[in-house]
This record gives sequence, C-alpha cells and structure tokens, in this order.
Amino acid sequence: MPDVKLRVNDPQGRRFVAIDKALFTIGRRTAADLQIISTDVSREHAEIVHDGDQYILRDRGSRYGTFVNGEPVTERALAFGDRIRLGRTDAIELVFQGDEATSGLRETATDINDLRQMAGILNGLRALGSGRVLPEVLTLVMDSALEVTKAERGFVMLANAAGELEFKVARGRGGQTLKGTSFATSEKIPREVFTTGRSRTVSDLMDGSLASVHDGTIAVGIRSVLCVPLRVMSMAQSGSEGVLLPDRVMGVLYLDGRERSTMTSKATVEALEAFATQAAIAIESARLYAEEAEKGRIERDLRVAAEIQRALLAEPAYKGSYCDLAAVSVPCRTVGGDFYDYLELTGGAFAFALGDVAGKGPPAALQAAAVQTNFAALAPVSENPASAMAKINVALLRRAVEARFATMFYGTLEADGKLNYSNAGQEPPILVQSGGRISKLDIGGPVLGLLGYASYELGSLTLEHGDVVVVCSDGVTEARNVAGEEYGGERLVEALGRCHGMKPDAVMDTLMASVRTFVGSAPQADDITTLVIRFTG
Repeated sequence: MPDVKLRVNDPQGRRFVAIDKALFTIGRRTAADLQIISTDVSREHAEIVHDGDQYILRDRGSRYGTFVNGEPVTERALAFGDRIRLGRTDAIELVFQGDEATSGLRETATDINDLRQMAGILNGLRALGSGRVLPEVLTLVMDSALEVTKAERGFVMLANAAGELEFKVARGRGGQTLKGTSFATSEKIPREVFTTGRSRTVSDLMDGSLASVHDGTIAVGIRSVLCVPLRVMSMAQSGSEGVLLPDRVMGVLYLDGRERSTMTSKATVEALEAFATQAAIAIESARLYAEEAEKGRIERDLRVAAEIQRALLAEPAYKGSYCDLAAVSVPCRTVGGDFYDYLELTGGAFAFALGDVAGKGPPAALQAAAVQTNFAALAPVSENPASAMAKINVALLRRAVEARFATMFYGTLEADGKLNYSNAGQEPPILVQSGGRISKLDIGGPVLGLLGYASYELGSLTLEHGDVVVVCSDGVTEARNVAGEEYGGERLVEALGRCHGMKPDAVMDTLMASVRTFVGSAPQADDITTLVIRFTG
C-alpha cells in the first residue's frame, strides 16, 4: 500500500496519521482509526476507502457534513493536497498527502502562505497569552518551521545575559527531540546570522568555496542550510511612558537538510523571516511571562518566609512580676537577619536576647533562625549568659556557613534586680538609671560562629526600680539620612537620656521617633530591631 497520510490540525494539535488500512474510519468514537473529539464531529463521521490507485472519501451521514477544499461532499476521490474539513468551522482540518520529497528546503506559493498564516497564528497566541510556557512556544515554532520547509532538522538558539548563543530546543522531523552532542550543526552560520542580523541560505555546502569552511557539518551529511534571525523590538522606560528602541536580534532559527536545495528564492526567505519575527515576539512574551511568574513565586515564598519569621519571634510585649518589656523588629527586606527572644528560666530568672546576623535577606534569616533556636535550647541549661554564649558559638561552628556570623546580647534578670549578661559583638546596650545616668553593657567576647577558640566574660550589676535597658541592632545606630550621615551612638544616648522609669513601649516610641526624624526620606538600609526592658521589682 502506498505511503499516504493525513496531516491533522484539530484542538489536540498538529500531527500526522498514516492511512495504512483499506478502510480508514474517522469519527468521535474511540474505535475510529482517527478519533477527533469535537461537537462538530459525529461518532461515525467519514471514511477513506483505498480502491486500486484511488483513495475515496465518503461521508457517513454526519450531522454537520464533510467538506473538501471548501465544498460539501458525500463521496469524492482524493488528490494529494486536498484539504478536508469536518463540521462547520475551520478548527478541524485534514490534509491528504503522500510520500513527498521531504529532504532539503522546499518553496512553493502554498508553503509561503502557510508561513504567513502561521505567523498570524503566533501573533494571535501572543495577543491571547496562550503561549506563555517558553518550552512549548519554542517547540511550536520549531515544528511549524520544519513542517513547512520540509527541512530535516532545526534548532532555536537564544542569546543569554552575556550575549552568547545557547541551544534552547533542537527538533527533527515528526516531532523528534534531538539531544546531546550527536546533533552536529554548522557553528559559523548561526553566529554570522546573529551578529549581522541578516538571513543566510546555502543550497549546497559541497560547493567548492564552502566545503572547507563547513567540513564538520558536511561530515554528518548536511548540505542545505537556512538560518534567519529572531528579531524583536525592545521597550525602555522614559518617565511615565515607554520608548521603543531599535530592534535587536535575540537569537536564530536554523534549519538544515541532507539534500541539495535549489529552492532559495527571495520569496521563501522573506516569508520565513516574517514567520521568525512573529515567533520572536511570541518567544519574548513567553520568556517575560516566565520571568514574571518566577518573580511572583519568589515573592510568595518570601511572604511565607516572613510570616514564619514573625511567628518565631516572641510576643512584642511582656509584663512580669518584677519587669516588663517591649520589642520590635523591622526588616529592610521581606525577611531579615535580626531576632529577639525572651523566656522565663527555672528558678525565677527572666532571660532576654537580641541578635543580628551578618547580611540581609533569606540567607541571613535562615542563619538568624539557627542562632535563635540554639539560644532557646541552650540558655535554660547553661550556668550563666557567658557559658551559654560559648555553647552557642560551638553549635554554630559545627554547622558553619562561610562569611556568616552573628552578634548577640544575652542577659538574665532576677527578682532582686541582679542582671547578668554577656555581649558577643553586639552594639552595646544602653542602661538608663535615675538622675540621667547612662552606661553601656559591653562585657563579653567576639562574634558568634566565627572563632573556635573564642571565650566570653560575664558582666554583672544590680538594677534599681525604674532602670531601663535598651538593646538595639546596628540598624539603629547606622541608620543614615539623605546626606549620608549616621544616627550614631551619641544621638541614641541623647534620645534615651530622659527615659528612666518610663514604660518600655513609651521608650520604644521615643527612640523610633528620634530615628525616623533623623533619617527623613532616606530608605531603610538595614534591619532595625530594638528590645526595651524595665526593672519594676
């Protein structure tokens, strides 16, 4: 039986179905040789009968009819190229074709029209947003170009951020995906087309003047090549309006075959260039959509991370029998590297801590969670804050991350006012006592998670009624105004000088208002975390 087939275009896509039976049935039923799911197609819609040298199409009493080249038929002998329509719309089309020459690059008026039609289809896909998945768009572009030109193989290469061409999809005839190093191609022609922005056609690489340049491609049997640029317009923002920039070449569409091709007319190249222009727009649209989708996914993940980070922080206010507390943490990004925590220890002491991890964003947030977890686990089983600091340092070094360390202040307050503390490289907390006396709590040791031999000293003093301890991350003292000046320690002391005896939330409001006034309209450059504790015993 001769090799004949139907090229099927329907809602399921484009495919080829061989007519390899004497009676070939078409319809909606599952037993049909060609099943097409559509309300326009009857269960037993039509059949193709092989009779001698003829293939006869018969309508099986379908509800909406069978058409050949636009004319309704009940029975008709088919010729190669006949277009069969099932039902009322053009959404379902079958093209009857034989074993045509399928190597090399062909050009006919019909093919040029097909290219232009597909360019319109791609333009419609772009406008409707249907081709948003980049791999699918690239595959559609490649398969469409291969089918119309009858090339044997082809690929799309797109420029990366460095302006270098990268393979994105390589396809063979019949929807075959080509992978690996076995796909040998001309390297010179794609680079030339990408650099110059001009199409290149070669009907025979065996020509004497070309053979030495393309010997690697010829070695795998390739003779004819057609390569066109993928060109797209760029848009730049100027004020509130977009400004079109000169078009740019984003990549190339390359096709080749093993037969010598004489069909390299200007009309074919122009038609394929028109197709490539629309393909480039569709590819760019899909790529931008993918970038926005990825950006949206990252933003959603960060929002979830921020919620988790907020859940890890203790309540921003605490009131106990001999002390009360207020705290706030404001990351400069969605998530930050600062934390605060507090807990009541066995024996009645109240433990509180504030930490700051080097860096910003998700990496710092993960490290901050690790430091906070170690604090919550080791503080209750440590003899004092200095001992706890040493244990936390060892724990962090066991899971060390390069260039990631943390500063932390940890103190314990008892009912008689005794404050034990250790400061691991943290901005020294401010102690505000009666009469405007100000002192800094700076006894301790180096930062956490950096030095294996680090040791930590214990600071100790006794608080009186109304004494206030203010612990800040360096996001407070290093906050800058529009002139680039830092808030600094002197302004911090000045803001807190009259806060003895004040409630912690009032002290917090006073300090944050001072920082906001100084910074003005300058953007926040670092995470800001503050903890205020007042002794009321």
